[in-house]
Amino acid sequence: MNLYSKVYTAALSGVQCRMISVETDVSEGLPMFSMVGYLASEVKEAQDRVKTALRNSGFQMQPKKIMVNLAPADIRKSGSGYDLPIAVALLAANHYLPQESLEKTFFAGELGLDGSICRIPGVLGMVLEAKRAGFDSCVIPQENAAEGGVISGISVYGASTLRDVVEHLLSVKKLRQVTINIEESLCTQTSGIEEDFADIRGQEMAKRAAEIAAAGMHNLLLTGTPGVGKTMVARRIPGILPLLHPDEALEVSQIHSVAGTLPKEGILMRRPFRMPHHTITAAALAGGGNIPQPGEISLAHRGVLYLDELPEFSREALEILRQPMEEGEVRISRSSGQYVFPADFMLVASRNPCHCGYYPDRTRCTCTEGEIRSYLHKISRPLLDRIDLHAEVRPLSYEELSGSRKEESSSEIRARVLCAQEIQNRRYQGSGIRFNSSLPASQLERYCPLGREEDHFMQQVYETKKLTARACHRMLRVARTIADLEGSERISIRHLSEAVRYRPAKFLE
Repeated sequence: MNLYSKVYTAALSGVQCRMISVETDVSEGLPMFSMVGYLASEVKEAQDRVKTALRNSGFQMQPKKIMVNLAPADIRKSGSGYDLPIAVALLAANHYLPQESLEKTFFAGELGLDGSICRIPGVLGMVLEAKRAGFDSCVIPQENAAEGGVISGISVYGASTLRDVVEHLLSVKKLRQVTINIEESLCTQTSGIEEDFADIRGQEMAKRAAEIAAAGMHNLLLTGTPGVGKTMVARRIPGILPLLHPDEALEVSQIHSVAGTLPKEGILMRRPFRMPHHTITAAALAGGGNIPQPGEISLAHRGVLYLDELPEFSREALEILRQPMEEGEVRISRSSGQYVFPADFMLVASRNPCHCGYYPDRTRCTCTEGEIRSYLHKISRPLLDRIDLHAEVRPLSYEELSGSRKEESSSEIRARVLCAQEIQNRRYQGSGIRFNSSLPASQLERYCPLGREEDHFMQQVYETKKLTARACHRMLRVARTIADLEGSERISIRHLSEAVRYRPAKFLE
């Protein structure tokens, strides 16, 4: 007599999920445990974990022929999250559980040998996919319950042991349902500004560039001698960005769920600020591996990616930034398929003007002209063209450093940034455009119209500075943001002139 059961789980593919059915057939024959369905080695190992966990949880299985199929077979299954659904399917096939109790319930989780249920990555996306597929409830590890609970419209239960799951399905002892309201969580938290722009003395040009960058989500490069405050400025930029919208928070949290970097609250409530070391590899920056995982670029999605000492990064790592900066996503191809990771981030970078850090001050700089050119040319022109704002951070005099003048706070700057972004939201409503930085070249004439004088001014700048078409378009987008900060619908020569100031000085190109 054959005993058959089916339960459902999900497979991760990048940050997306695909529904997987776990079919179990128990029949008479030579005792064996066979698993099929395009499985990675850690999934094949599930048979040993599951058998031991079932025995240690008090469930005795008769020695029979067991066949487990994870369908569809054309999707590669990896990870340890299949343990729980396989165990539940086996219990149902052996009449420990009624099949009806499994019809509309989704399962995911790793089993310990003692029957405990362990944390797995990617649960947020799995629960979201289960909701889309029409499931009524999800049973997931207790450690993942918070991230699963942020999805409304589906009952989410966290379980600590396999026996807890069985008692829940038999209605002997129900698991506690977990529900987290994203909007309430985001509303109750403040901007939480710990590092404030008020702490930075002087550096008006760098602060202004940071404000423009935040208002239009433009890329920013800070250049200056060591110790003048480049990193201080960069670390304070998240404090002037708007708080995450609930949809954005869910999108960002889904990426961090796959990477296993979600906080215990189960949702990321602040915009990411990622600061990888310059020794990072191209694969770690963009993402990859045999089973592709999100890299630092994707972990900075909807936030800031800060690259300190930009020329010290490998050429390969820097050049890999170019496509994500243009398209807002990373594509990784493997024999098992193509993986797409979101990567819509603001790039903030800093560098010294030369290897020793003191050029063009020849009283302190010891670099030769060739060494300076070699250092600066580590950053390619195509990458520099993709950076909208270039600001110099100059050394301060002792009077400026020790002065008593009150500096503008992050909350004051943030108020202007929010106003400018609200103008952009109204302007681009329904167009699919979010910020001035993502304005397509085909739409520049519509959203950044220039009068005769302004057009003549731009022609002079274009010819004098020998700009590329990309650099010219980015300058127009920056001017659009400067006008928005002033509340001006029209881009004037004043706005264009300020945008020109943020092109790199000749000796830094």
